Amino acid sequence: MRTRKPTALVTAALALTLVAGCTGSDDDADGTVTLEFLSLAWQKESVDANKALVKQWNDTHSTVKVTYVQGSWDNIHDQLLTSFEGGEAPDIFHDDASDLTDFANGGYLADLTPYLPKSLRADIPQASWNTTTYDDKTYGVPFLQEPRVLIANTKLLKQSGVRIPTAQHPWTWAEFEKASKRLTKNPGTTTNDDKPHTYGVAWSMKEPVSQSVNLSLSTGGKIFYKDADGKNEIRYDAADSAVAQLINRQVNQDHTAPKTGLGMSGSDTLPGFFAGRYAMLPLNFSYRQQVKQQAPKGFDWTVLPMPSGEGGTAQGTAPQTLSVSEDSNHKQEATDFIAFLTQAQHQVELARGDWLLPTSTKALKDPSLTTTAYGWKTGADIATSLRPSPVLGVRGYAEWKDKIATPAYQEYYNGAFGVDELRKRLAQDGNRILDRYQR
Repeated sequence: MRTRKPTALVTAALALTLVAGCTGSDDDADGTVTLEFLSLAWQKESVDANKALVKQWNDTHSTVKVTYVQGSWDNIHDQLLTSFEGGEAPDIFHDDASDLTDFANGGYLADLTPYLPKSLRADIPQASWNTTTYDDKTYGVPFLQEPRVLIANTKLLKQSGVRIPTAQHPWTWAEFEKASKRLTKNPGTTTNDDKPHTYGVAWSMKEPVSQSVNLSLSTGGKIFYKDADGKNEIRYDAADSAVAQLINRQVNQDHTAPKTGLGMSGSDTLPGFFAGRYAMLPLNFSYRQQVKQQAPKGFDWTVLPMPSGEGGTAQGTAPQTLSVSEDSNHKQEATDFIAFLTQAQHQVELARGDWLLPTSTKALKDPSLTTTAYGWKTGADIATSLRPSPVLGVRGYAEWKDKIATPAYQEYYNGAFGVDELRKRLAQDGNRILDRYQR
């Protein structure tokens, strides 16, 4: 999910817009249907692309018109919930897959299964559809996705002599640990010393949960499972904890990753990366845009795939989605607009505007997304390894994340306790929360 946040006043205004401004579809006297489309695009290129596509639709459709409404990622769940309960939800809205579980259970989302064209169904892989499908009902069209990648300092990589991984031949997690050691130089020195001082990697763990869960797929873990009765349960065995234990080793034992990084967001690590303080950064794919815009002149960087384990290069993702409100009076027309917006070429435009990947198989083959420039090809190559995040469809996940997992992971990565205590908190304490949602 994109994380640029508007000011409190702007957020309040947007909330009022959603409550008072989004009144859903309307039929004009001449029979023209007008649909409201709430978009969360926020970058200029992305907003421009969305508005241009809305205009293209309106110019080519005489009986169904679409009104563009600008929303914000900030507090979108609460804002949408208010509009749903007030009966004033937009016909079509932009969100991400992790937000759909509660809305689907609340009866606020239309099942798109009867309305989706076969061509769209076929163009988007089933793994992506699985992120928005519960109980054989499809509650959204997944159209933009974002893997986690390693953004690395090319000069330091070459100097270290490590093998440069590719999507076809990635590092194993063991190779990644060895490479991090070779890239680490005098990590205990300060910026006032004459000696070079570089950490092999900086793990930004201000929000540690989603990446800890999603990367567990690469080591054959999952963390969220189904028990014999089909209920959600949390387990935290060796495969589930392998990546977390590696991060803990790098920070507290090998000192190939700085402890200061644990309190940072991804953006916070970029100045140290540009200064040569960190050789590699595990970041979401869209951070490439910030690197391109902020890197000093002459700074050479590259994009590498995340390491692989028993689960290969699999990692979890929660794609951005387009959904239709259950209260909309024109579900077929709303879905037709979504199908238009998510055509392969249109997905290319939207993906480039946000520096993300499309879900469309055809779109991923577009030359502009397979170029080696800025790591686009690396992203396109690993797109087939993306799987639904294990947290999707899990009721109680948000409470578990906020009350249990976030503080537990933060303390564990800081070395406050070992993996046994982490397991107790995540699984034993966490399952009590999940059980309350499944009675």
